[in-house]
This record gives sequence, C-alpha cells and structure tokens, in this order.
Amino acid sequence: MHIRFDVPADPAYPGRVAAALGSVRLRRYGYVGAVLAAVGATGFGVSRGSAWGEQISPLWLAMVVGGVLLALYWPWVRLRARRRSSQYAVEGAYDITDDNIMMRSGSESGGIAWDGVAQVRDTAEFWIVYVGRMPATVIPRRLMSVSDAETLRAFMAKRGLLRPR
Repeated sequence: MHIRFDVPADPAYPGRVAAALGSVRLRRYGYVGAVLAAVGATGFGVSRGSAWGEQISPLWLAMVVGGVLLALYWPWVRLRARRRSSQYAVEGAYDITDDNIMMRSGSESGGIAWDGVAQVRDTAEFWIVYVGRMPATVIPRRLMSVSDAETLRAFMAKRGLLRPR
C-alpha cells in the first residue's frame, strides 16, 4: 500500500484538526458538567421546601453554575482552537505506506510507525490515530480519493486498529 495526498493551505483546516483532537480529551467535561448541573438543580429544588433550605441553597446554586460552566468549557476551547490555529494554515502532505504514516506541514515533517499505533478512531471527517492512550495525529479522509480511503480503512481493519464511531 502506498497512499499520497496533499493538504492545501486552508485557514479552516488547522482549526478542524485542533477541534477533532481536543474533543477527544475535552468531551468528558461536558458530561461531568451536565451531571453536576443536574444534581445541583435537583438539590436546589429539594432544599427550597425544607427548613434548612436557606442555609444550603448557595451550595446547590454553586453546583448548578459550576456545572454549566464546566459543560461550556469544551465548546469554548474548541472555538478558541479554531480561531487561534487559523494562522497556521500551510500546505502539507501525507505519505502513508504499510510501515508508517509520514506527514509534512510547511517545512516540518514527522512520522508514526504503524507498529506504534494503538488504535484509530473514526470521526465524521478524520481518522484519529492514537499512540498509546494519546491522540497523536489525524488522517483527513476528505482529502483522499475514495479508493485510497477504502484501501486505508481495510488496512487498518486488518491490523485491528480501527474502532467504529
């Protein structure tokens, strides 16, 4: 297998990559925030009807506010990443073989050996490549030909790397 494709200097592309890599680690903040806000709202509602409700209400209210802020942290970081990374738009390329994934971005280049890849997760636009437990890079399916994408999908599935969405 030998797949090569170019990445154009699109100002929106680095932001989409940053959002994809960031969402992997930041999604749990949204879940924890939603649970915290729900527990706080429930506690606040229950405490309003009790004798000790006036004393404990600020705690429940703080949980609701904290939960909402925690839930909004993920979208805020994604928006910031998209805005800040748009200045890093440079041309690049991917060169994927049976042995490794080579990436070039501007004057920088690097690679990841398939032997070091622990798993690959499928998202709407990218394959997120993990080395160990950390997301290391993305492979943009949208920039590949359909036949190359199917070849790579079959290769990753054969190696047991590809996890469904």
